[in-house]
Amino acid sequence: MREYSVPAVVSVGAEDNLAAAVFDNASAHPDVTLFRRRDASGGWSEVSAAEFATQVVNVARGLVAAGVQAGDRVALLSRTRFEWTLFDYAILAAGAVTVPIYETSSPDQIAWIVSDSGAVGIVVETDEHVASVDKVRDQLDGLRTVWQIEASGASPDAPGAVEQLTGLGSNISEEEVHARRNAVAADDLATLIYTSGTTGRPKGCELTHRNLVTECRTVGRIFPELLSEDGSVLLFLPLAHVFGKAIQCAAMINRTVIGHSPDVKNLLPDLGEFQPTFLLAVPRVFEKVYNGARLKAHGEGKGKIFDAAADTAIAYSRALDSGGANLLLKARHALFDKLVYGKLRAAVGGKVVAAVSGSAPLGDRLGHFFRGIGLPVLEGYGLTETSAGITINTLDAQRVGSVGRPFPGTAVRIADDGEILLSGDIVFRGYWHNEKATGEAITDGWFHSGDIGELDDAGFLKITGRKKELIVTAGGKNVAPAVLEDRLRAHPLVGQCIVIGDQKPFIAALVTIDPEALPGWRERNGKPVGEASSAADLIDDPELRGEIAAAVEEANQAVSRAEQIRKFRILPGDFTEAGGEITPTLKVKRNVVVDKYSDDIEAIYDNASQKG
Repeated sequence: MREYSVPAVVSVGAEDNLAAAVFDNASAHPDVTLFRRRDASGGWSEVSAAEFATQVVNVARGLVAAGVQAGDRVALLSRTRFEWTLFDYAILAAGAVTVPIYETSSPDQIAWIVSDSGAVGIVVETDEHVASVDKVRDQLDGLRTVWQIEASGASPDAPGAVEQLTGLGSNISEEEVHARRNAVAADDLATLIYTSGTTGRPKGCELTHRNLVTECRTVGRIFPELLSEDGSVLLFLPLAHVFGKAIQCAAMINRTVIGHSPDVKNLLPDLGEFQPTFLLAVPRVFEKVYNGARLKAHGEGKGKIFDAAADTAIAYSRALDSGGANLLLKARHALFDKLVYGKLRAAVGGKVVAAVSGSAPLGDRLGHFFRGIGLPVLEGYGLTETSAGITINTLDAQRVGSVGRPFPGTAVRIADDGEILLSGDIVFRGYWHNEKATGEAITDGWFHSGDIGELDDAGFLKITGRKKELIVTAGGKNVAPAVLEDRLRAHPLVGQCIVIGDQKPFIAALVTIDPEALPGWRERNGKPVGEASSAADLIDDPELRGEIAAAVEEANQAVSRAEQIRKFRILPGDFTEAGGEITPTLKVKRNVVVDKYSDDIEAIYDNASQKG
C-alpha cells in the first residue's frame, strides 16, 4: 500500500489554545486532583485544578510585570519537575511562546537556541544552569532576565523563581492575564522546539496551538483507557522533548493526574510509590527493564526459570495474533504469571494498563515479551515536526513490530524511494527563520520525514531505516542499519551499537558494553572487578568477544547474507550524552560516533584486507 489516511475525530476552533484547558478544568472541576507532587517531607501531595490555575495566573502576572509581551519567546531550561509544567502554562497564559531547552545542554547549545529564538527571558533550574548562561551572556543581546527555580546556593534563603514572579506580579490584575490568554488564537505559535541535532545546528520547529491541541485531543480519543480522570502518568522523559510535552498537555486536557520524576536514578522507587496507570518511555528504558531483570535472575541462580518465562511470554503474545494460545501454553503462562510476570509489573507500580514507546524501534522480541507479561508497549511514530506521535498502535489494534496506523485526521504516504511522507493538522508550519529548510521539508502539503518505511494492507506502518543513514556497500547493496542494531541491543551485555559499512566491502559494527551489566558479568566469569566500570581492559577478552559474537550471530538471522555483520569491534566505554555520542532521548548521533571512532573503523577494514 502506498498511502493510508484516517478521518478526523476532533475539531479545533479558531480561538482554541493550549492554556484554555487549565482554566476550563478550574471552572468545571475545581476540586479534581490534577497533580501529585513531592512535598518537603518526601511524600506526594495533591494539587487541585483550582490550585494549579491560581498558581499559573500568579506566575503569568509576574511575567507580564517583567515586561514579557504577547508573542515573546521565553526559554525554559530544567529537568522534568512540577515547576516545568507550571512555567510552561504560565508562559502560554501570558500570551508568550515556550522555548524548551534540555537541562543537559552545553553553554554553546544554550546560546544558539536563546539567540536564534530571540528569547527575552529564560527560566533555569540550578546554579550550574545560571553559570552556563553567564558564560555566553555576551552573545545574547535580546535576553533581559534569568529566573532560577531553585534557591541559589549563594543565597539559600532567597525566594525561587515562582515566589519572585508571584511577588513581582502583585500589581498586575488577573484580568490582564485572562485577556492575554483569550487573545491567543489556534494558529498562533505555541512553542519553538529545537530538534535534538544528530547533525548540524538544531532547527526551531514552529508548533502552533492548533498543532498541539489537535494532537492532544486526538490522543485522548485514541487512548480513553489511559487518559481519563481515573488515570495517572508519571513523567520522567525530558519535557524539552515533544513526546513528554505532548503527554503533559494531553493529560491536562483529559484531567489525568500528572506526577514528575526528575532523576531517573529514583525512577523505580517513584513508580512504585506513584503507581501510574500509563507509562511512556523510549525503547532503551524497556531494554534496560528486561535486561536488568534477566541479569538479576541469572545472578540469583534463577536464569533458567526467567528464560523459560520469557520464551513463554513471547509465544503467548505471538499466539494472540493467530487465534489465541492453546491450553498447554495458557497453563505455562498462568504459572509464570505468578512466578515472574507479576513481579515485573509490580516493578513499575503494579497498575500500568499500557505503556507507549517512541523515539526509536523497540524490536519484535521485546514487544512480544512485554505484551506477553501483561504490560503492552504500544509503539508509535512521530517527530518534533508532527507535534509528537502521528502513528500509533492501540490496545484494540496492535501489530507488534509496527508503529501502528495513522492518527485520525492524518495521512501517511510512501514515496517512490521509500521515504515516509506525512500530512495533517498536527504537522508543523515550518522552521523558525529558515524558509529554505521549510521548503525542502514540506512540498505540496506533505512533510518529508527522512525516514524509510512501508505500509501493510491494513495501514500499519513499519519503519525500516533513515534515508540519510541508509548504508550502501562498495558492492552496491543497500542496508538499513536499524534492523541489526535493534537485535544487537536486545542482548543484556550490549549498551549501544552502530552498524557501519558505507562504501566498504562488508557490513561491520561498533559495540559498547552496558556498564550496569558489566560488573555482574565480570564476577560470573572470574574477571577482575575492582573499580573497573568500563570494558577498556576487556575489549580483546576471548570470553567477552565470544558473547558479543553470539549476539551478532543472532542479529544476523534477521537479514540476508549480504547484509550480515561480518566483523565487530568492542569499544572501551559506553556512549553518553556528556560524551556527545547520544541525544537526551538516547538516540545515537551516528555522525559523531563515526568521526570519533574513525581509527577503530579503519582498523576493522585494514585488518580484514590484510587477512584477505
